[in-house]
Amino acid sequence: MNANPPSVTNGNLLIAEPFLGDSNFERSVVLVCEHSNAGTFGLVMNQLTDIHLSDVIEEIHPDLPLFVGGPVQQNTLHFIHRRPDLIDNSIRILDGLYWSGDFEQIKDAVNVGTLTERDARFFIGYSGWDEGQLAEELSQKAWIVSRTDADFIFDTPVDAFWRGVLKRMGGQYKSIAHYPLDPRLN
Repeated sequence: MNANPPSVTNGNLLIAEPFLGDSNFERSVVLVCEHSNAGTFGLVMNQLTDIHLSDVIEEIHPDLPLFVGGPVQQNTLHFIHRRPDLIDNSIRILDGLYWSGDFEQIKDAVNVGTLTERDARFFIGYSGWDEGQLAEELSQKAWIVSRTDADFIFDTPVDAFWRGVLKRMGGQYKSIAHYPLDPRLN
C-alpha cells in the first residue's frame, strides 16, 4: 500500500470505508464537486430522503426525490445535472456532469419535463472539509477514492450505489463491497 494518501480532484468519488464510524457517512459515496487547497465541497450520492423537491420549492410541480448532500447547512439546496444545454452558468465537474446553474431555468425545465431525475439530482445540505481536513482523513484511510462518470452517477440505483462503486473498482474493493453492516453478523 502507498503511504501517501490518494490525491483528490473534482469529479472523484469518496467511498466511506465500511467501518468508518461516522453515522453521517455510513456506507456513503460523496461526489467531489470542488476541491482546492482551501477545502473540499461534495454531495452524498446515496442518502435519499422521504421528501421531494416539490415539498421544499412550491414552484416545482413534479415529485423529484431529494437527497441528503451531507451534514453541513441542511437548509440549503444544491443540484447536479447533465444538461448544461438547458441551464446557464453550470459548473463543469467532469465530462457530462455539472453542478449548480441558473435556478429559474432549473425550475422551468423541471416543470415542463425537459429535466427529469434521469438528468438531475437535488440535495439538501452538503459535505465539506476545511483546508487539510480531507487530506488528514485520507491519510487515516477513512475514504477510498475512485473515478466516476455521469452515466454511473445517474444510472446506478441509490440502494446499490456504495456496493456498485466498489464492485466497479474490482480487486480488493470488490470484496469490501460484501462486508456486512455489522461484522458480528458475519
